[in-house]
Amino acid sequence: MKKMILFVSSIVLFTACGGGGEALSPDLVKNPISADGKETSDYAVMTFDTIAQSFGTLVQGEKARMVFRFTNTGKKDLIINSATGSCGCTVPSYPKTPIKPGQSSEIEVLFNSEGKSGHQHKKVQIVANTIPATNTIAITGDIVGPDTQQ
Repeated sequence: MKKMILFVSSIVLFTACGGGGEALSPDLVKNPISADGKETSDYAVMTFDTIAQSFGTLVQGEKARMVFRFTNTGKKDLIINSATGSCGCTVPSYPKTPIKPGQSSEIEVLFNSEGKSGHQHKKVQIVANTIPATNTIAITGDIVGPDTQQ
């Protein structure tokens, strides 16, 4: 009987800790910095002139174009895998070719205010061969209706 209880308890213990947990981020597993703080590999670094910009005030239906300039301050070619906006109204475009160390480039973000009102805060997530793998830029501003235009 004791063996049966031990066996059932073991199964419960092992299955309770299985599934449902979050996976480790690849950034944690592939971190190029060792425990003593010394760099163990070279990598690309995406350094932005600014990570947040305001488009000011738009009348509902107007579009804004924002440009984010960045430089590869790392030691390897910077390759952007994707750039996605936080909603369909925020559409980024990014360079599809590698950016060499020391070179600069731009990410353009188009914002469509159609159907929007009030204060807006939208983010763009950029996935690249950098540490961390995801970089975030943001745009903010206010949308007023055509009848409240000042």
